[in-house]
Amino acid sequence: MTDIEGNASSFSNRSPVRLDGKRIALLDRDHSILAFNERVFDWAVRADVPLLERLRYLCIVSSNLDEFFEVRAAAHLTAAQQGETKGEYSVASFEALAEKAHQLVARQYELYNDSLTPAFEAHRIRVVSHSERSSAQKRWVREYFQRDVRPLLIPVGLDPSHPFPQVANKSLNFIVRLKGGDAFGRQNEIAIVKIPRILPRVIRLPLDVAPQGVQLVTLSSIIRSHLADLFPGREVSEFSQFRVTRHSDLAVDEEDVRNLRMALRQGLQHRHYGQAVRLEVSASCSRYLAEFLQVQFSLPAPALYRVQGPVNLVRLSQMVELVADRSLLFPNWQPAWPEQLPRSTSIFAELKKRDVLIHQPFESFDGVLAFLREAVHDPKVLVIKQTIYRTGSDAEMMDLLREAVRRGKEVTAVVELKARFDEEANINWAEALESVGAQVVYGVVGLKTHAKMLLVTRREGRQLRRYGHLSTGNYNPRTAKLYTDLSVLTADAEITADMDAVFDHLANQNRVPHLHHMLLAPFDLQQRMIQMAEAVGQAALRGENARIVAKMNALTDEALIQALLQAAQNGARIDLIVRGACMLPAQVPGVSERIRVRSVIGRFLEHTRVFYFAAGDKEDLYLSSADWMNRNMLRRVELAWPVKDKKMRQRIIDECLVAYLYDDRDAWTLQADGHYTRAAHVTDGLGAQNALMARYGPPRRSYLA
Repeated sequence: MTDIEGNASSFSNRSPVRLDGKRIALLDRDHSILAFNERVFDWAVRADVPLLERLRYLCIVSSNLDEFFEVRAAAHLTAAQQGETKGEYSVASFEALAEKAHQLVARQYELYNDSLTPAFEAHRIRVVSHSERSSAQKRWVREYFQRDVRPLLIPVGLDPSHPFPQVANKSLNFIVRLKGGDAFGRQNEIAIVKIPRILPRVIRLPLDVAPQGVQLVTLSSIIRSHLADLFPGREVSEFSQFRVTRHSDLAVDEEDVRNLRMALRQGLQHRHYGQAVRLEVSASCSRYLAEFLQVQFSLPAPALYRVQGPVNLVRLSQMVELVADRSLLFPNWQPAWPEQLPRSTSIFAELKKRDVLIHQPFESFDGVLAFLREAVHDPKVLVIKQTIYRTGSDAEMMDLLREAVRRGKEVTAVVELKARFDEEANINWAEALESVGAQVVYGVVGLKTHAKMLLVTRREGRQLRRYGHLSTGNYNPRTAKLYTDLSVLTADAEITADMDAVFDHLANQNRVPHLHHMLLAPFDLQQRMIQMAEAVGQAALRGENARIVAKMNALTDEALIQALLQAAQNGARIDLIVRGACMLPAQVPGVSERIRVRSVIGRFLEHTRVFYFAAGDKEDLYLSSADWMNRNMLRRVELAWPVKDKKMRQRIIDECLVAYLYDDRDAWTLQADGHYTRAAHVTDGLGAQNALMARYGPPRRSYLA
C-alpha cells in the first residue's frame, strides 16, 4: 500500500481516498480557501490594476477572511482549546491555519501602508492622521466629533456592577486604561467604548479645510484623538482599538421547530454574539490590554492579530466612493443586451423558435427581468413559480412577483431562508410575498434549496405551455453585474416538465418524480456525475476519445475526486477550472499527472458551473447550480441540466471552457504540493474575461493598463 507524502500545511487530515490500492491524501480544504484569497490578493498587488480597484481587492480579501473566520475557524479553535491532537480538527490544524492567516494579514497591511498609501498620495489622495492635520482641520474634526460622534458613544467603566459589555461581531471598539479614581474614588482602570455601526468609517474633509486634492480621516483616528474627552477628570494611559470576530453560522434544528421562519429570526438576534474566534487589536496595543481582552473572549495567543492600521480594512472600501476618480477605476462596463432577444418581439415568441443563452455579465441580466416582466403583464400567463436564494435588497424582482399576484396570477415562491448571511433579507421577502397572497414555501427540511429556476405557465389556445429560466447563479441584479454566470431561457417541453416536477416536489415533498433530462441533488446528481466520469475512464481504456473539462467554484467532494482520479489513471485527460477551494491533488506523478487544475481570478467573480464529458463518440455538456462539494451533492436541492442545442453547446465550450484553458494572464495552476503558481504573464494577452468583454462590448481600451 502506497502513501503520497505531503506537507502538513497543504494536505488534509481527513481519511484519504483509495485508488488501485494506494491511499491518496487529499489537499486541505481550509488551506485551499486561504490560498484562494492569496490569489485574490495578487490583484491588489498588481501595478497594472487601477489604484482604487487595488484597494477594492484588498477589501475583498478582508471580507473573505472575515467570512472564513465566521464559518470555518470555530471547529479548529475548539479542538485546540480541548487539546485534540488527532483528526481533521486539532491543535496542529488550528496553529497551521493561524500561521497562514497571520502571514496573509501581515501582507495586507504591508501593502496598504507601503504601496497603496504612497500611490494614493501621488494622486493627491491622503488619509490624514491627527498629527498631520492643520489647525483648521483639527477644529473641523473636533466639531464633527462633538456633533456627530460623541452623542452616540457610551463609555463603560468596568467594575462589579458594570461587567465587560457584550461586543458584537466585527464591530469597532476601543479599550482604554485609565489613571486616577472615578467619581466615587474607585480605581476601576479599564473602560470599553463601543462604536455604533451607523457611523461612517472614512470621512472626507470639506474643501474649506482641505482645498488641495482629496483628504480623508478615519473614524478610529477621530475617536482616538478625542478619547480624553470621554473621561473627564481621568488620565488615559493606554488604549487600543479592537474588533472581535465570532462564529456566525446559524444552527437551527429544523426537525425540532414548528416554524422555521420564526426560529431563524430569533437565531439572527444571537448571531452577533456567537463564540469569539479572532481578536484584532492595534499593533501598539500593550501586552496588558491584549491579554485582558484575550481572557474576556477566551482566546489563545494565535487568535490575536496585531495590525498596522484600521482593524477593519473592509470599511476602507468607502474610499472608492469618496474619491470617485474614474481614472483610478476600471473603465465602466455596460453589459450588452442579449442578441438572441430582439427588443421588438415577444420573448415567448422567440423561445418557441429556440432556446436563449445569456452569458452574464458580458450580456445583461435585464434579459431575465424582461422575461419575468413580460410574464407578469401577459394576461395569458396563469402561473409563475420561482426559487429565491440570494436576491439581495433589490426590489424589482420581488415587486414583479407581487404585481403578478395583484393581476390574479398564481405565484409560488420557494424561498431559502437559510442562505448564509442573507437570512434576514429572505425572511423579509417571504413575509412581503405572503402578505399579498403568494404561496411561499421553504423547501425541504434539512436541505437548502440552491437550485435556480423560474417557470411560467401560459394558456395558448386550448393548451397550456411552459416557459422556463435556469441559471448557474442567483436572481440578484447587483451580483449579476459582478459574477460570471449562464442563464438559459427555454420552452423545451421535457425540460420545463422536469422543472414543474421539481417545483411540485419542493411544495408537497412527495416522492421524487422521474425526470426526463434534469439531474437533482441530493438524489441522482452526484451518482450521474460519477457515472459519466467512469464512462470516460472506460473509453480511455478502450483507446477512444476520453476527455473531461469541468468549471466550478469549489471541488471538495471525495467521491467525485476519487472518480476523477480513477478516470485519469485509466488514461483520460482532465482539465478542471476551479475558482476557489480544491482538494484534488493534481499533477502528482503516478497518480494525477493527467489532471490539470486552473484557477482564474479576474475583474468579475467566476461563478459558472459547466461540466463536459467526452467518452468515445458520446459527448455530454451540463450546466448546474451546484459545485462539486459534498454539501451540494447530498445536503442541498441542486439542479444540473443538459445543453442539447449544438450551437449553444459550442458557444458554451468556446466561452466558458476553451477561453479559460488558454488564459495566460489571470490563471493560476495547482502544483503537486498543493501550491498555486501564476501563469506566465503575456504582455499582449487579454485573459479570458477581457477577451469576452472585447467580444460583447464596443471597441474599448483594455481594463488593464
